[in-house]
Amino acid sequence: MDNKDYEISRFPAEREIVIDAGYLASGRHIIYALLEVDVSQARKIIKDYAEKHGMKISFTAFIVASLAQAIVAIPQVHSFRDWRGRLFTFNDVDVVTMIEPKPGAVAIPHVIKNTNNKNVEEISNEIRSIQDKPSSSGQSGGLVKLAPKFPRFFRLIFFRILKMNPLWFRSFAGTVVVTSVGMFGKSGGWGIGFLPTHNLGITVGGINQRPGVYQGEITIREYLNLTLSFDHDIIDGAPAARFASIFAELLEEAAVLEDFSN
Repeated sequence: MDNKDYEISRFPAEREIVIDAGYLASGRHIIYALLEVDVSQARKIIKDYAEKHGMKISFTAFIVASLAQAIVAIPQVHSFRDWRGRLFTFNDVDVVTMIEPKPGAVAIPHVIKNTNNKNVEEISNEIRSIQDKPSSSGQSGGLVKLAPKFPRFFRLIFFRILKMNPLWFRSFAGTVVVTSVGMFGKSGGWGIGFLPTHNLGITVGGINQRPGVYQGEITIREYLNLTLSFDHDIIDGAPAARFASIFAELLEEAAVLEDFSN
């Protein structure tokens, strides 16, 4: 028969790394925090700036820049333990962001180096440059393409050894991970993802509009759903709570967008 009610396509080799991440995430002692943050001010600044200057600022870049500043305030949340039991706490923040080059493509885990020293425009330009030219990312090179050719057993050993050397791990995978699951939706909702190797992960969910109290009045506001994932082996509840509070405040005040609000 010529007519088929199905299609056959090649399973992307890159997805083998995603499956590896699931194996690595199992058995970890992860605690979660679900945040609902009013991002109305940030969304307005970004929209107004685009209309005035014809340049769109990436909302993901806004999230990443705010995250970096929150980590600078509470650096313990991106600490790593090495094979000798020592704790490495980095001064600078390297954020790995999942970037989808095109709809349906496997996302690239691009590392934005020294994010805390970059402004929103620089981060936004870097994200868009990777979307336009995925091969320019250091995480899309030969090692990533070669990895699926090895048995999963060896790949998992490699990742576990890498995690035990924080300096190596940072150069390869950054210090914190951000992934977006609701950026293309029109309603709110949290995403509960797995955390394979990092000790702090941010999952960006959806945005919903609903009435809220702002400056003493009830008005329609825009609320972003965020899931914060912490490795409880490394991060205690108190610093995690302080970090969450600072992160939410930075987002609600749109602090990193101050230069764009004029």
